[in-house]
Amino acid sequence: MNKLEAKRAEVFAKNYRQYLGRLSEIDLGARAGVLDIVLENGAAQIPFFGTRYWVTPEKITDESGAQAPYDACVVLARYLLMCPKRLPTDDAWTAYRDFKDSGPLTVFFADTVEGAIASAFTGRRALLDGAVKALGGRPPLISLSYDLSLQIPALPRVPLLLLFNDADEDFPAQCSVLFEARADRYLDAESLAVLGSHLVHRLKSHG
Repeated sequence: MNKLEAKRAEVFAKNYRQYLGRLSEIDLGARAGVLDIVLENGAAQIPFFGTRYWVTPEKITDESGAQAPYDACVVLARYLLMCPKRLPTDDAWTAYRDFKDSGPLTVFFADTVEGAIASAFTGRRALLDGAVKALGGRPPLISLSYDLSLQIPALPRVPLLLLFNDADEDFPAQCSVLFEARADRYLDAESLAVLGSHLVHRLKSHG
């Protein structure tokens, strides 16, 4: 491990401990119903893109008992810490750029999330369809005119909507990843961007 990697690991470890400290100050059980998660033996069980994680004030682990990846730790901790007092009602689909405080990351999201999916799956719509369905993707309740439209359960109460048109003789492939308007009641703009990045990683690993 070089100096840069060591410094990054030190920062990650410090932030991880701080998040655990903040989790120790809240009542996980009181948040289970609002978030639609299961609490068992003091641990919150949270599915994140189909992988189940266990969160306690002592640790955040995956199904094998190993510490969860750092980005997952941050998202899961913030998800529990930001839990609203009651269920938000605005479930209309909206673009990432429309969220408050998303400004510094809108170009990142457009290029690294939506653009990356369009590029990776140009001419491979069937593979994208299979990859999304492997993550639990299903058709949304509304009818949409796209080559592919699937709703993905990123986290309980925080679905994503993937819209994809494959390339044709006139236009390149295009992809949009939408959120429910209430998503920012569960996660901040940075964490929502992480959801997009995680989606890209998971889709490429399946596709």
